[in-house]
Amino acid sequence: MNPHESEVYTVAPEMPAMFDGMKLAAVATVLYVIVRCLNLKSPTAPPDLTYQDTALNLFLLKSCPILTKEYIPPLLWGKSGHLQTALYGKLGRVSAPHPFGLRKYLPMQDGATATFDLFEPLAGHQSGEDVTMVICPGIGNHSEKHYIRTFVDYSQKQGYRCAVLNHLGALPNIELTSPRMFTYGCTWEFAAMVGFIKKTYPQTKLIVVGFSLGGNIVCKFLGENRTNQERVLCCVSVCQGYSALRAQETFLQWDQCRRFYNFLMADNMKKIILSHRSVLFGVGSTKMVDTDLSRLYTATSLMQIDDNIMRKFHGHNSLKEYYEKESCVHFIHNINVPLLLVNSGDDPLVHNSLLTIPRTLAEKKENVIFALTLHGGHLGFFEGAVLFPQPLTWMDKVIVGYSNTICQWEKQKPPCQSQGAHSIETKCQDSKS
Repeated sequence: MNPHESEVYTVAPEMPAMFDGMKLAAVATVLYVIVRCLNLKSPTAPPDLTYQDTALNLFLLKSCPILTKEYIPPLLWGKSGHLQTALYGKLGRVSAPHPFGLRKYLPMQDGATATFDLFEPLAGHQSGEDVTMVICPGIGNHSEKHYIRTFVDYSQKQGYRCAVLNHLGALPNIELTSPRMFTYGCTWEFAAMVGFIKKTYPQTKLIVVGFSLGGNIVCKFLGENRTNQERVLCCVSVCQGYSALRAQETFLQWDQCRRFYNFLMADNMKKIILSHRSVLFGVGSTKMVDTDLSRLYTATSLMQIDDNIMRKFHGHNSLKEYYEKESCVHFIHNINVPLLLVNSGDDPLVHNSLLTIPRTLAEKKENVIFALTLHGGHLGFFEGAVLFPQPLTWMDKVIVGYSNTICQWEKQKPPCQSQGAHSIETKCQDSKS
């Protein structure tokens, strides 16, 4: 008899009892993980708002009730920031529409070619005005991503023209025309898109929208130069981290699995960079060498990629210098148009310590509202009853609702409110009531 068969035979009578114990332990472990992950007992609540009692802010909170109402995520999984983030990352959105747009190509001074997609409104805007949303997606994203398509379709139906930047190098079917791709805080391509819109539609007013990394870019763009705020009605930033320098340490921690997310995002960045390897590391490239390419292959974090590759596109001498100069935290205080900053308390990518930046800003500047939800993950914010999420998310509704209210304010604001000024003066006291 085979010795292995003999061994199995001798222990066979004891296996059922042992397996029962293992099954119970496995089931208990799985149930514990599910309960902790689903976070069913966690309460729901309206967003925690930080703002000053100005006439504009009081008007906003009264006329845009979604900001003050309870955000209720899907019961069975929506209270987990990890599941919200994972569903956004893998599925994007439910039944994402396919809005029709035209792709525009803009030559840049350094030989790069910026691209963006332009979507015309599908209805008249409620204000009767021509309003364009200029949208900057998250890291490595573009107009074809599901969450962008869903938001654009909804905005078009609300009467907005939408211009969506495709991050340089992000579109898989568009080749780079110079040895440079998008970086954390480079505003050149976004500025080119905004300039095109202003020139092509001289009567349009702008709503600036940024998601995640895009939030950093749009806030930096508006704060870099006061002239960038001309014809801008407001800005909305969702799920950004505000300071890459302060975020880098938290992104290396295993708390909330941030180190794992860091690895996944780095892996995605590798694929994007390597898809343009011939241009970025070819004969025409003077900033990249073979050593940089070899270090890219072994990188396991975004910080390593930023240090070995990304900072060199703009000639930064160190990772610290790159993060310092590219983060909007040094520019955001220069923004004077109405600014809505949205973050989620269970976002696994943005550490809670970073949220002191928008909260402090909202306490000091009267044009800023900071909204912090209990749930939503990173760019999730799904809504739904029990299991299945709705096609539109809380995030989509908040951005459009806030924008609609700003347009309404501009059309009927009190006489004491001068253009670009949002402080409460004597004549505005009555508007509080």
